[in-house]
Amino acid sequence: MNYKSYLVEENIDLIKNNIALFYGENLGLVNFFKQKITEKHKKILRFSQEDILKDQNKIFNEIKNISLFDDKKIIFISNVNDKSLELIKEISSDVGDNKIFLFANILEKKSKLRSFFEKTTICDVVACYKDNDISIKKLILKDLKGYTGITPEIINLLLDNSGLDRIKLLNELDKIKYLFIDKKIQSDQLIPLLDQKTDDEFNTIKDSALAGNKKLTNNLLSSTIFEIEKMSLYLGAMNQRLSKLMETALQAKKENLVKIVDNMKPPIFWKDKPTFLNQAKLWNKNKINLAFKKTYELELRVKSNASIDKTLLIKKLLLDICLLANA
Repeated sequence: MNYKSYLVEENIDLIKNNIALFYGENLGLVNFFKQKITEKHKKILRFSQEDILKDQNKIFNEIKNISLFDDKKIIFISNVNDKSLELIKEISSDVGDNKIFLFANILEKKSKLRSFFEKTTICDVVACYKDNDISIKKLILKDLKGYTGITPEIINLLLDNSGLDRIKLLNELDKIKYLFIDKKIQSDQLIPLLDQKTDDEFNTIKDSALAGNKKLTNNLLSSTIFEIEKMSLYLGAMNQRLSKLMETALQAKKENLVKIVDNMKPPIFWKDKPTFLNQAKLWNKNKINLAFKKTYELELRVKSNASIDKTLLIKKLLLDICLLANA
């Protein structure tokens, strides 16, 4: 029986037959299925294809030798390919109440093992294809159910950081769960954590532009290499700093600027305080709103036109920010 992976992901009990094959490039999803099966059964016997081909009696002995005190056996066989096909056919008639789960990497359409599982009615097969934006977003929202503060910006950063790789995504989600035990996500704390891929070069040019340093900004623009796949990270870093500047701007008339920065939650890193104070002196509420408008418009243009020159646009944004700082 051929099953769609998203259906089995929702309900592993859809797998009814005693032999099932999970295959595909999405190793994160394959690992997810392994975990779900393991959670249902106390004991798993694990073999590789190499193990069972070296000594075929090993797998047959496990299937046939059932103790009165043992439950049915759950067997994992990893890294299978067409070399296992004849042995799997033999096993299928003797498997009994035991369950055998096979795991493979990519199997081409011409694969005899894949073809056998797709056509037979006595085995199940689940293809684990690469995730897309929709499946990754669904996984993020499901895994962070009950958390507050999840914004489109954070979801986009997770998408970019993971590169649609489920294993990398789960690592990022683990960071979030470790950091926000109270399930209240604060973007000021989270974005720097997710922003680890953003080059120090961009942070330097971002700070230069926000400080209104025209000469340094122009020099950096000519020497900095922008990676278009990091566009959301760049915009996230800029918006995060603008949000902190807005926080100071809203209190600037009531309290001393240094005191405001010292009392910020979460705090500004001590090495970053001089840079931040210089920027805060230049930015008021109106200018920050204009800067937010520019980052928002850039994000819309990038999302609506895949062929647009993103490098040119991010450079223009930095120049506009620099000019706005001096306005």
